[in-house]
Amino acid sequence: MRKLFLSVLLTLLAVPAAFAQEAGGGGGLMSSLIMLVPLILIFYFLLIRPQSQRAKKHRAMIEAVKKGDTVVTAGGLVGKVTKVAETEVTVEIADGVRVRTVKAMLADVRDKNAPVPANDTAKS
Repeated sequence: MRKLFLSVLLTLLAVPAAFAQEAGGGGGLMSSLIMLVPLILIFYFLLIRPQSQRAKKHRAMIEAVKKGDTVVTAGGLVGKVTKVAETEVTVEIADGVRVRTVKAMLADVRDKNAPVPANDTAKS
């Protein structure tokens, strides 16, 4: 066990030294920038930009919530909005059962006139 630990430790210490010898001072700052710029662009277009667009759509959806809308909370509760305040909404999840939730925790807002999905069947 001790030999394994020492061999792993020596390997970890030797790897950076090997890369430093391999680089040999060629290229320098310019080659680093040439590799860094495309990497930043890839991260921007694949991660940062789509996330900011989703956040903008969610913020607009939350600001547009009004009384009578059907909402889905982040916890999975579905109910009808009965009161809208600046940062909170009151949602009726059953007859006479109302809960207050923070607007930011609303996952989806469905308009009261929105059509019901075809796979949902109402049992009368």
